[in-house]
Amino acid sequence: MAQFSRIEVVQQMKESGMVPLFYHPDIEVAKSVLKACYDGGARLMEFTNRGDFALEIFTDLIKYALAELPGMILGVGSVTDAAAASQYMLAGANFVVTPVFREDIAIVCNRRKVLWSPGCGSLTEIATAEEMGCELVKLFPGSTYGPGFVKAIKGPQPWTSIMPTGGVSTEEENLRGWFDAGVTCVGMGSKLISKEILANKDYNALETEVRSVLELIRKIRN
Repeated sequence: MAQFSRIEVVQQMKESGMVPLFYHPDIEVAKSVLKACYDGGARLMEFTNRGDFALEIFTDLIKYALAELPGMILGVGSVTDAAAASQYMLAGANFVVTPVFREDIAIVCNRRKVLWSPGCGSLTEIATAEEMGCELVKLFPGSTYGPGFVKAIKGPQPWTSIMPTGGVSTEEENLRGWFDAGVTCVGMGSKLISKEILANKDYNALETEVRSVLELIRKIRN
């Protein structure tokens, strides 16, 4: 069962400005990545549902977070059906991110008052998701749409909260483009938690990078 309400989760997303996301089949690596992000100041993590037995890894990871990392909000991404969403929520997922908008996922998440963020790619999809209770829309793939799309959406719908994923990098120019366009936060995967960091198990470098990106986001916003 979720330890954080949907309001607490979306507020943390707004405050932090970044949601790191990753998947790894080795629970010890996953724990180390989560702790490095936590020590770097991140208080959100999206564990993507991509590999075999991902649910088992997630279950162990969230138990670790509850015991060792107070205030860390762990959620799940790449969920494509209501059954999977329900399984992850029973394991304690605090939010559910999907690559597409699906009404069945909206219903099961709303039933438990768990934040869900659907991948949307048009104003109609975004409006429909919001009619179903969506607090924060995932723009995916962000690299296809770009900051210009966000700015255009915020014109007729200034109340819409958007989190682009894909096409977001750690460079100031890239982040400034997204935040100047009006995004609430960004989702960042391999550009933050790189293959090199994982291969070398260089968790100190990851901690430093997370801290640097969070500080850069604060600078851009101010």
